[in-house]
Amino acid sequence: MKVNREEIFRLLEEGKKVTREQILDILERAKRKEKITHLDIARLLYIEDQDLIQEMFEVAGKIKRDVYGNRVVLFAPLYVSDFCVNNCVYCGYKKENQFHRRKLTMDEVRKEVMILEEMGHKRLALEAGEDPVNCDIEYILECIDTIYDTYNKNGKIRRINVNIAATTVENYRRLKEKGIGTYILFQETFDEEVYRRVHPNCIKGNYEYHTTAFDRAMEAGIEDVGAGVLFGLADPRFEVLALMMQNEHLEKRFGVGFHTISVPRLRPAERVNLETFPHLLDDEMFKKIVTIIRIAVPYTGMILSTRESAEMRELLLKYGISQVSAGSCTGVGGYEEHIKGKQVSQFKLADERSPRQVIEDLMKAGYIPSYCTSCYRTGRVGEKFMEIAKTEKIHNMCKPNALTTLLEYAVDYGDEELLQKVETFVREQASEIENTHIRNFVLKNIDKLKAGERDLYL
Repeated sequence: MKVNREEIFRLLEEGKKVTREQILDILERAKRKEKITHLDIARLLYIEDQDLIQEMFEVAGKIKRDVYGNRVVLFAPLYVSDFCVNNCVYCGYKKENQFHRRKLTMDEVRKEVMILEEMGHKRLALEAGEDPVNCDIEYILECIDTIYDTYNKNGKIRRINVNIAATTVENYRRLKEKGIGTYILFQETFDEEVYRRVHPNCIKGNYEYHTTAFDRAMEAGIEDVGAGVLFGLADPRFEVLALMMQNEHLEKRFGVGFHTISVPRLRPAERVNLETFPHLLDDEMFKKIVTIIRIAVPYTGMILSTRESAEMRELLLKYGISQVSAGSCTGVGGYEEHIKGKQVSQFKLADERSPRQVIEDLMKAGYIPSYCTSCYRTGRVGEKFMEIAKTEKIHNMCKPNALTTLLEYAVDYGDEELLQKVETFVREQASEIENTHIRNFVLKNIDKLKAGERDLYL
């Protein structure tokens, strides 16, 4: 998709003229989950009135509860290679940075996966730098096979989302054949002038090839794709509109837009001077952007990583975020090296809580931590998933499955105190399920899981 830079700037200029009445009209339509226009989005991006901002937060919060209930999906990244031929100015892995680069052997991949399984993870995001020689598609495919084939007691990775550089239709087809979940690609910035400036003299600098990657992935049969920009590189308002335009393009061409949208903010990294970036996002604007994206695409999952603090993550769960990483390491071999107290990371983390700490904090706040991967494995993907999500009947599958996976985690990885706490929580949440059959499904699973059964889902 060719981003229409001039059209975006025109919309932003028009959006500056927004009135209170226009905002109230947009929010009224948003309450009904009606599709809002690009101009509507531009207008929301220029809200300054604190009362209207609070009203927008409340509308987004209601959308989040209606569509996702109180579930929060958990995952972790797995970095397999930091070889990279690019010189992206914002990244600690850029080619000019001198450090000992490595890619994991298959034995090392297994060790990392076993550590992640010991944490309770069932869903991973596979991450790698771009290097056609040292980290080619054959290596990525071998990593996927190894991850899926690695078992640690009751631990098993059930879904691998893949975040690798833009590639060919044929390579996307091969990823699809390996049974990946979502293909994730961060555009970094949609502003073509900024894009070329922050990707000097590198393969990734091909703006057109990068912006059309999702078209190639979906042509290859990958039904779930996940997007994101790195907020802080360019005007955040421009980025939001461009994201929504690309989502609309995919909807028109393939019948479904983004499965997920990630919202990372620029973070400190090796030889990255944040003072050189004029568009760094403050907390208030960041909260508005997450809220506006939730309003614009009610049924698209939103991901927030450990780049953000625990406090910010908990706040944004109210207004839009539906997936968070937990216990993350952002370096190659990072999980084993974390145990040893030494690692090289792509960027600095802001939330270093363990998965157990994240789970306990989520439950305390009334959320259901979920390790569920059933939609992917039952064919509820792409357009089919969106059709179910838009009926808001997906609660009938997602909540019982989330509760079941939470209890499975506690049985396998918790002590007696955590198990008792989780079981009490699961029973309380199950009691709120109106459908007797679904409620009994959850309650019966408690005994089944304690008896040794695993991977129970609707």
